[in-house]
Amino acid sequence: MGRLFSRRVRDEARTERLLAAADKAFDNPDADFSDGSFEAVVLHGVAADPTRPYPPAGHPYPR
Repeated sequence: MGRLFSRRVRDEARTERLLAAADKAFDNPDADFSDGSFEAVVLHGVAADPTRPYPPAGHPYPR
């Protein structure tokens, strides 16, 4: 298996985990997403430019 294929598989798996966690969080009636930070992290993780490093400098969320 080539490195590019392997990375794509890992990226797709990470995206699936991220979206599953987002679904679970959005289903929580006590969650407060009013400041938009959660959505920004989710969207960055799902729609990030593959040519740029992830996570961006200064952000503590996991790879």
